[in-house]
Amino acid sequence: MSEWVALAIAMAAACAVVVVVVLLRHRRVGTVKNADETPDVIEYITMMIGVVYAIVLGLAIAGVWEARGAAQDDVLREAQSLQEVSERAVVYPVDVRDKVRADVDAYVSYVVDTEWTYMREHGEISDKGTQLLDQVRADVATRAPASELEAQNYQSVMDRIGQADDARSARGQNAGPTMPGVVWFGLISGAVVTIGMLFALQIRRTPRELILAGCFSALIAFLLFMIWDFDDPFGRSVSVTTQPFTDLFPQLGLDGKD
Repeated sequence: MSEWVALAIAMAAACAVVVVVVLLRHRRVGTVKNADETPDVIEYITMMIGVVYAIVLGLAIAGVWEARGAAQDDVLREAQSLQEVSERAVVYPVDVRDKVRADVDAYVSYVVDTEWTYMREHGEISDKGTQLLDQVRADVATRAPASELEAQNYQSVMDRIGQADDARSARGQNAGPTMPGVVWFGLISGAVVTIGMLFALQIRRTPRELILAGCFSALIAFLLFMIWDFDDPFGRSVSVTTQPFTDLFPQLGLDGKD
């Protein structure tokens, strides 16, 4: 089932539950009390619960959005570092230069074609990708500079490989859901309490009040879905893509992963 279909069903279900509960509640009671009879303390508590839950939702959305942005930056940094390694290999003899570039291309191709899917399914980076990047490092680290130009270039290339390795490690840490279970418990419990307080306000069966109550519950369902979707930067519909690799290594003809 598509995630957007699941969102539509969840929002419709949230609306339906609120509307059905209101209708059944008033049918059981038989008479509708005047909404003006709602004690002031209940209105105050309801307002405070709504404000607190809105703050929690805002912090959760900001957190997962920041995590997604950081994951995208890590992918860009990894791709840029590897592209720089490939470009700086021009100072080496032809056989060494071709070896370095071939190993960089092999790593990039593996990340785009294989490891991205592996991350989505397992929530971690693969050992094979680590081995391929270690091979790139070995190509440079195990060869003594044969000229002054190579000696000047050596440290900068090793620094770029180190940056790519750091970015790869950060990508692995961001793979899979990042939101702790206790936070999800708080978000879902808060949603139940917040929507439940609608009934404490003695809303009536008028179309206007039912529409407002339904829209409010649907909005909370949408915000929770958005947090869930952003929670896994590499595994859901609004996920980090491999575009930095495909843009910086066009010669590989990679299709990329969305």
